[in-house]
Amino acid sequence: MVESVAVQTKGQKVGLVTYQLELPPELDRIYDVFHTSMLRRYRSNPSYIVLIEVIEVGLDLSFEEELVQILDHEAKVLKRKHNSLLRVLWQNHGIKEAMLEPAYTFH
Repeated sequence: MVESVAVQTKGQKVGLVTYQLELPPELDRIYDVFHTSMLRRYRSNPSYIVLIEVIEVGLDLSFEEELVQILDHEAKVLKRKHNSLLRVLWQNHGIKEAMLEPAYTFH
């Protein structure tokens, strides 16, 4: 997952606190208007390399997630119903973003 991208052009101010940036062609599916709170000054560093992962996105902007690892298992009891939950790490997400998913979805 791309967390930050260095954009060489300044962009154009389109509102009091928003800028429209000129993004590289490989990011053409990303909306190009950003709030100033999302932008940071980039200090040039020749050793810094940005790797952009290709994610297949459908016309409806959906994409297929791939399971990387099951990290944990939990059992929740709600009244008389027992639910097994799995903490799952998905591709293109960090460990902090691991989600609890119902175990029956993986059978």
